[in-house]
Amino acid sequence: MDDQKLVQLCLAGRPDAQKGLYERFAAPMLGVCYRYTKSMADAEDVLQEGFVKVFRNLKQFRGDGELGGWIRRIMVTTAINYLKKNIRYQTDLVFESEHLHPVSTDNPDVTLGAKELAGLLRQLPAGYQTIFNLHAVEGYTHVEIGQMLGIHEGTSRSQYARARALLIQWIKIRNKDPKTDVYAQSGL
Repeated sequence: MDDQKLVQLCLAGRPDAQKGLYERFAAPMLGVCYRYTKSMADAEDVLQEGFVKVFRNLKQFRGDGELGGWIRRIMVTTAINYLKKNIRYQTDLVFESEHLHPVSTDNPDVTLGAKELAGLLRQLPAGYQTIFNLHAVEGYTHVEIGQMLGIHEGTSRSQYARARALLIQWIKIRNKDPKTDVYAQSGL
């Protein structure tokens, strides 16, 4: 069944269509939510809250783009709001306003698998992780990130540069000795 038909059936109140929409998008959206949180339980909370918003606002989906992209934007926004209101993330979700020049333009020889890289991303402080995900993974500009998070564009750029530099440092450490705890080595 195509997305437009699925949306129409959901709007008509068909439980089987709602279940189908959830089942079609839950797994990939859980991955999106997990990129922004520090635990699977938090990611599942964000996913559930996000799907409540999806079903509440489904009538606003005009079909201009892909349904998956529309749902993804809702999940990203829901994850950011979750981080902002959840006390466990508030101390880590501090965005410093000093501006930095990019620390390094070096690209280390990457010998990490996707799971290892995702693990390193999860070790970043929540603020760095959020901005890195928004820019490098989701493709938002620093202007858009600033608007989403209520920060200056330069703050977004500096936090991204710091996250990138830290990841490069960790990758270099990991390449030298794969058993090293890179988070402990970085002094964070």
